[in-house]
Amino acid sequence: MIDFNLLVSCARRMENEACSEVWFLLSEVGDENPSVDKTDVSGLIVAKTSLDPYQAIRKLRDLLMRSPEEFRYALKIVPIEVTVPTRVERIEDAVRILSKKIDVNETFRITVEKRHSQISTRNIIEAAAKHVNRKVNLEKPDKIVLIEVIGGMTGISIIKPNDVLSVVKEKAKLE
Repeated sequence: MIDFNLLVSCARRMENEACSEVWFLLSEVGDENPSVDKTDVSGLIVAKTSLDPYQAIRKLRDLLMRSPEEFRYALKIVPIEVTVPTRVERIEDAVRILSKKIDVNETFRITVEKRHSQISTRNIIEAAAKHVNRKVNLEKPDKIVLIEVIGGMTGISIIKPNDVLSVVKEKAKLE
């Protein structure tokens, strides 16, 4: 899948089960026709929801609070705003456009998760950082420029730390 707006991690070799689960969960929260597919990376699947990806995360978190038993295979769900081919200049262009979401008084950090790619993390960070004229805070940033490289495709988002649904951590809070 080239165009996705959710990135989901699961246990290795459980991708088929996770795909079915995520499809079901997205249907449960109001997406009438979600699309879910495996990637070339073991333990990683992608989804395209008709919902806003941030809204999907909020609805999935609410569902997790009500019915934690529904979440058996999905471990972490990350919203993705833009997908681009994995080329430094395309990543740079996307970050330049998305960086407007970081207010002047907010801090940020860049997080790069790289799988099946030879592009240097440093090159990606340098290209992205030159378009974010804000104060850096590596420990507790207001926003995170998240760059998820998966082979030939890259997903990019500007997220707050709590925009990621970590199923394991959320379930632990319920116990």
